[in-house]
Amino acid sequence: MSPRTRLVVLFGGRSAEHDVSRVTARHVCAAADPDRYEVVPIGITRTGQWVLAEGAAKALLEGPAALPDAFDAEGPAIEPAPVLAADGPTVVLPLLHGPLGEDGTVQGLLELADVPYVGSGVLASAVAMDKAMAKQVLAAGGFPQARWLAFAEHEIGPGTPAEIAATLGLPVFVKPANMGSSVGVTKAKSVEAVREALAVALRYDETIVVEEAVAGREIEVAVLGNDSPRASVPGEIVPGNEFYDYDDKYVTDGARLIVPAVLPAGAADEVRKLAVSVFRALRCSGMARVDFFYEETGRGFLVNEVNTIPGFTPISMYPKLWAASGLPYPALLDELVRLAVERHHRHRRTTDR
Repeated sequence: MSPRTRLVVLFGGRSAEHDVSRVTARHVCAAADPDRYEVVPIGITRTGQWVLAEGAAKALLEGPAALPDAFDAEGPAIEPAPVLAADGPTVVLPLLHGPLGEDGTVQGLLELADVPYVGSGVLASAVAMDKAMAKQVLAAGGFPQARWLAFAEHEIGPGTPAEIAATLGLPVFVKPANMGSSVGVTKAKSVEAVREALAVALRYDETIVVEEAVAGREIEVAVLGNDSPRASVPGEIVPGNEFYDYDDKYVTDGARLIVPAVLPAGAADEVRKLAVSVFRALRCSGMARVDFFYEETGRGFLVNEVNTIPGFTPISMYPKLWAASGLPYPALLDELVRLAVERHHRHRRTTDR
């Protein structure tokens, strides 16, 4: 790589996680070494318009102290192709959480543009984003999971809430299949609450996942790499609310993040190996955070979900786990850029045949 790489940071997006992405972008840009990167912040508005984030770019020139708490996806409209096809070494860092960003759509655009980008490719991004499909793939691979059901919108009828309660028991968690940051997630403790929770989840997606409530600890592992992925030390989330919901993550900051997690002898190695196996099973690359439930006296580690674009603020679990594993935030960013270039070169060797 040349001494100075053009790092295009995509943020915002059309999903309900637009604001989370704005905060993530601010912290990533602050951590990027200006001697190594020419950072180009590009916002995507809630309506899908690509814009040159002039305010963020100006603040970057003034130094990290001048950066706002979150970037604004505001500025002159641009076309994606010229931005991505600029001369010189370029790597795109898509910080677009949720649908139309984390689900393979933007990754497909970047593949067509033939530009290196951080994170998983189209297939892994799409499968991991869709919780119902990811659960099916993991089930086929024999990975331990909590009991679950999935419904397309047209499959949900008047008797569905009672069917869910009879099959999984109560309480249950009702989730949109394609969403993150706990948006649209409800813990339902009665049949009527399940009915209401389904209506909430359907505001965000046409496929719904319902999971049994697991009485276990929430353990997360960060995975980094391409062909030879490695796992961080595990961390634990102790929710401040009844479960780790959107407010707990981004508003009240009430959750406790314990890094490294206090686990029995051998359990830490077990969950790290399991996280790498899940990463490979979904064909992830670059980075992912693999989330587990841990039933200490029951089924052990249960795979919950995989996040291919995890939260990336300094207080987010993914960078905290790597910092505790000996890889600080700026070095983690450098490694992700290196992995993006490596993956792109390998991919071109096969597609150019």
